[in-house]
Formats: sequence, C-alpha cells, structure tokens
Amino acid sequence: MKKRKITVVGSGYVGMSLAVLLAQDNVVMILDIDSSRVDKINAKQSTVADNEIEAFLTKKELEISATLDKQVAYQEADFVVVATPTNYDINQFDTTSVDGVVEDALKLNKEAPVVIKSTIPVGHTKSLQEIYKTNRIMFSPEFLREGQALKDNLYPSRIIVGGQHEAAKEFADLLIQSAKKKNIDTLFIGASEAEAIKLFANTYLAMRISFFNELDSYGLSKSLDVKSIIEGVCLDERIGKGYNNPSFGYGGYCLPKDTKQLLANFENTPQDIIQAIISSNQTRKDFISDWILDKKPKVVGFYRLIMKEGSDNFRSSSILEIIRRIREAGIEIIIYEPLMDKPYFNNIKVMNNLTEFKEISDIVLANRNSINLKDIEHKVFTRDIYGIN
Repeated sequence: MKKRKITVVGSGYVGMSLAVLLAQDNVVMILDIDSSRVDKINAKQSTVADNEIEAFLTKKELEISATLDKQVAYQEADFVVVATPTNYDINQFDTTSVDGVVEDALKLNKEAPVVIKSTIPVGHTKSLQEIYKTNRIMFSPEFLREGQALKDNLYPSRIIVGGQHEAAKEFADLLIQSAKKKNIDTLFIGASEAEAIKLFANTYLAMRISFFNELDSYGLSKSLDVKSIIEGVCLDERIGKGYNNPSFGYGGYCLPKDTKQLLANFENTPQDIIQAIISSNQTRKDFISDWILDKKPKVVGFYRLIMKEGSDNFRSSSILEIIRRIREAGIEIIIYEPLMDKPYFNNIKVMNNLTEFKEISDIVLANRNSINLKDIEHKVFTRDIYGIN
C-alpha cells in the first residue's frame, strides 16, 4: 500500500499505540496540547507505560513525530484519527475535546476522513455528521488493555469501522497492513452500531468482573475455598476462563465511565442488568472496606494505587474508594506507590521505602499481589487468586 500521512490527535494509550502501529508503514504525526509529551515523542520516548511501545520507538525505524501546531498537523493529512479522552460527567460523556478536534480537522483539511477512536455516546458520530453535513466522520472502536495497548493493536480481536464505506475500508486496510495477526475479523457497519459495540463490550466485561467478585464476596463471608469454586464454574466451556480473577472492583480508564454511559443511553428503554452491574461494583468496594474495618487495624497500608501491573494509571481505581471509606473511619493510612514522586496523595503519606512501609502497616491491601510482599504474607489482604491482571 502507498504510504499515507496520518495525524493522530492525543498521545494516551489509544493514540500512542495507534501512532506506533501505523508508523511502521506510514508517516505519522501526533498532535497534542502538552509540550512535555510532544518533546518525549520527538525524543523517541513513550508517553504511557507500555513495554512494547517503548521497544518499538527505540529499536524500529518509525516515521513518527509530534507537534503542538494544528495547522501543521492537519493540512497535509490523508487521515485524522481522534484519540482524545472523554470523561464521564453527570449523565453523559464530556465530548468537548473530540468535538473540538473534529471541528478543527474539517476546517483545516477539506478532504481527509476523520476517524474517532475516543469512546463516545451512541449516536454522537451521526450527530456530528449532521452538524457538519459530511460523511467524512467515522467511528472505529478500540479494544485495548492498559500496558498492552500496542500488543492489542498488533494482534487485534477484531477491527470495526462505522461510517463511509470506501474510506472505512481504506482505514481498516491500514490497520490490517501494520498488524502481525493474519485473517483478522473485520466488520463495516453504521457508526451508531459501532459506538454501541464498544459500550456493550466493556459493560459485559464489567459484568463478568462483578460476577466473580460477588462469588468471591460470598466465599469469603462463608469461609469457602473461592479458587476451587471458580475453577469448577469455569470448566463449563460456555463460561470458560478469563476475567475470573477476583479484585477489589473494576476501575481504570474505560469500564466505570462506559458502563455509566451505556446506562444513560438506555434512557426510557427498560433495563435491570446495566444498573445492577454499576451497583454491584460499589457494593464490592463497600464489602472489602467493611471487611478491613472489622479487623480494627491501627495502620492500613495500600500497596500501589494502580489497577494492575504494567499500567501507570490509577484514575478511577477501586483502591481510591476503599481508601476513602477507611480514612473516614479515622484509621491511619499509608501508601506505597513508586510511580508517585510527591510525598502526599490527598494528604495521605506516600512512601518509597518498601521495607519501612511493610514494617509500619498492620494490614497491607493489594488489589494485585506481588512477589515483593512474599515476606509479609500474614499481613497482606488481597483477593488476587491467580496472580494475573
């Protein structure tokens, strides 16, 4: 295929992994509003924690650069890919950043298709198409894991593009060309259907996490061997393995906001399951908090704020809600988080000395267990059965 000039807007997990993927065979420019991120990219450094992205940037010949300049980024692009964040605000996603990028891209480039990769409400792409009276706007959902974003682009479970057929096919071909996986399932559908797929897929994953967390809550309260129950349940091929390792609750960039957005999208459509998934996650965090409070510890240590190994994100981490509950009970809290360079997080002491952290803590909470805690197993409270994310 002919090399294309592709502008990727945003350098988080989605934007960074897509830019590196596509830069293997195309000329990619990343547009960002953060000068420190732009400098990092131009120095061949990743803006996110992802070993594969870092390896590709240092070892492969990639045509990739970054800029703060909209004019430079948009004017010569053959495709514009939108990968800016959409935070959940009250009853809907805040799509301000996406909408602003779409407006700028259409104004500064009269031909390039604009592919939205950011998660947005069902029907949002269609509304943008109507506002700007163009079919150049498409939606293509991403299905990535933090810390393994490039791997999930190199070996995608599927490629879905919703929008204009000819440009949609070309964009899908660009993704296929740069992937390592062969015979990738590819689906071309309407933009609204593509948006719904993203929200329903993430909500299903949240439901599965919640199911096994509730199973674990039951087993813990009844003093049962939770691992043997889970293994027996998952031997049924209709259920299968995966997403069955208990945790303190689902969190991170996607699942909390996507489940709430899907619930908001139902509006007047009857539903019970979607609301139950969201409620179950809160119930799980309350259960874990109450379990710890019943032990009446003097000092509770939290080992890592991040959701899982290989990630640098603790936004919407389930740990944060448990910290709040235990703190409200007047119990002293300390945190071990080597990714933080500040001495305090929300006025809670952050420690970098792991040995001292272990000594001071009466109980250590770990959403995901670690070999670093092997010597204090008697102090560690975790629901991590399999030692996997």
